[in-house]
Amino acid sequence: MAKKRGNPNWGKPDIQAVPVVPTSFEEVVRKLRLSPADYAGSIQLKEWVRKNKDQKYIPDDLLKLWGFEVKGDL
Repeated sequence: MAKKRGNPNWGKPDIQAVPVVPTSFEEVVRKLRLSPADYAGSIQLKEWVRKNKDQKYIPDDLLKLWGFEVKGDL
């Protein structure tokens, strides 16, 4: 029997290659020790969102709750 040549996994996605990394928003929430129910009442989170809303991911419903508009929205 002839030896097979080449990589048998060529063209298959490497699922383990993409690490799961928390977003900046998730890191701030964890640092402030907030639960989703506490988001709307947090002054520190609201200030962070105000400063970072145009550069970082922030849930849309939270932006709408506080009345923030993001540059680039249509």
